[in-house]
Amino acid sequence: MSKGKQKILFEVQENETIDMCLDRIKKAGYMPVKRTEKPIFEEIKNGATVTYEPVGRQIIFEAKVIQS
Repeated sequence: MSKGKQKILFEVQENETIDMCLDRIKKAGYMPVKRTEKPIFEEIKNGATVTYEPVGRQIIFEAKVIQS
C-alpha cells in the first residue's frame, strides 16, 4: 500500500458540471465513492424578521485512490 492519500474530497466548482468534475477525479487517479450535497442559504432581513432563502448548493465527492 502506498503512503499517499487514500481518500480526498473534490468539490464541483462554480462553472463546472458534475460530469466535468467526475472526469477531473478520474484524471487525478481516483474513483468517487460518496456524494454529499449541502444547501447554501442567504439571510434576508425584512424589518425585524430574518428569513433564510436557499440560493444554491455545494456538491462534494469523496474519492479513493484507484489501486492498479
